[in-house]
Amino acid sequence: MGKQEVIGVFAGPAQRGDAADLAGLLGADAVVPDGSVKPAVRQLWSRLGAAVLFLDAGSAVRLIAPLLRDRRSDPAVVCVDAHFVVALAGDADVFARHVADLLNRTAVVTGGPSVDSVLDELVEQLDATADGDVEACTAALEAGEKVVLRNPLGFPLPALPPNVIAAGEDASWMIVIDDRAAGTKANVLRIIPRTLVVGVGSTRGASATSVGAALSELDAQGGLDLRAIKAFATADAKADEPGIVDAVEDWGFWHGDTAELLTFPTEELAGIGVPNPSSVVRNSMGTASVAEAAALRGAQTLGHGAPIEMAAEKFKRDNVTVAAARVLPRGRLALVGLGPGAAEERTPRAEAEIRRASIVVGTPEAIDAVSPILRSGTEVRHEGAGDLAAHGAAVAFIAFGTGPTLDNPVEADVIVVPGVWER
Repeated sequence: MGKQEVIGVFAGPAQRGDAADLAGLLGADAVVPDGSVKPAVRQLWSRLGAAVLFLDAGSAVRLIAPLLRDRRSDPAVVCVDAHFVVALAGDADVFARHVADLLNRTAVVTGGPSVDSVLDELVEQLDATADGDVEACTAALEAGEKVVLRNPLGFPLPALPPNVIAAGEDASWMIVIDDRAAGTKANVLRIIPRTLVVGVGSTRGASATSVGAALSELDAQGGLDLRAIKAFATADAKADEPGIVDAVEDWGFWHGDTAELLTFPTEELAGIGVPNPSSVVRNSMGTASVAEAAALRGAQTLGHGAPIEMAAEKFKRDNVTVAAARVLPRGRLALVGLGPGAAEERTPRAEAEIRRASIVVGTPEAIDAVSPILRSGTEVRHEGAGDLAAHGAAVAFIAFGTGPTLDNPVEADVIVVPGVWER
């Protein structure tokens, strides 16, 4: 039922006698708060390990919806009517059956995959595509089985369960976070972040089929997973080239996604150092490179100061040239304001950023205020947020009020999540 010891049994005047009877059956940890149900639930929420609401399901859902965080930290919540005990939130299935047995009613529980599993959150956070059986891998994680994690590019990750390990022959699953192509294997979940900017150049009139065939070389010869493409890039002079425009649209159709086509002036591309400059291209375009230079310039644009590198030097096929640049991951520093301090006064974005971190930095009082929502394994510090992020960690720097500030620039992705402060 969670960390807390209190079981709250909440009811209006008409059901208060039934609530008191149930509390007696549930034991010494159960309480029946006085007063109206809504303020009582809100006041006691942070102390609840479980809650029974003598309300219809619709009213119960509307009451608890603003208070919910995630299944791992929410109390087990059930609602009770004349015939049923319905599991609503948290890890409530067992609790619902127990209450139903005590009241001689029917338990209503549901199964199926969770939408807030650590892997679902990880895929969303990395703007990634999952290739493999996410549900089965999640089940292995939650069952405590050993799962190997490989993160060769060094993405900043949230705190992960202790059974996620760097290596182990007896692991039941492997998770690989990478933008490089790999064959499908049993019990391997690949998470493919969108890190690549593909530069494209072509002769006038090249077809979309030719451009698509050249793109396939990034997989076949360059070893890159095309699902990792974040954007395409080319010279301004090629911005309206039908073959390029149509190929980008085709890529979006087949991958169920969209990717922006970035364009840059040739004089700007001429200033980009590339591994394979061409005098022929320079004489015709005014820049020694289109594909490589556009890829690197696009990565600079999307990276917002993050390091970049050439992921695949140019390939030429059917009068089309393609190349790929990679935006490398770096540390992440979220400056999070907690507002006045109470859980219900924090914004959902603030809590999401705290759970996204592997390290949370703040005063002892601030850390204590957010401790119920910290992932298992989250490291707690009281100083050094900037240095930790600069070394590649995912860090949440928290403070009451509107939030902390930085004295000096930090070589990391900085996200500001202001808190709401009392007037």
